[in-house]
Amino acid sequence: MHKSELLKNIDKIHTTEMGIGRIQKNLGITDEPVNYCISKLKKEESIVEKQGKNYYVIVDDCKITINSSSFTIITAHKN
Repeated sequence: MHKSELLKNIDKIHTTEMGIGRIQKNLGITDEPVNYCISKLKKEESIVEKQGKNYYVIVDDCKITINSSSFTIITAHKN
């Protein structure tokens, strides 16, 4: 259910200038982080949980935190 909510609002998913660097550093990527995180969300095996005001996308070796009202990617970490 939560995953379908995120996919329905996929065009609203974004991050801040600070978020870009934080996500790239935490995940060890040089890719553009919003598209990278969206590609992870779209994976069939991704799991989305909601806790409080945030969605947590868990897939592969990472956990992505997305604010549920603004659809801002706050951070992402390797598991």
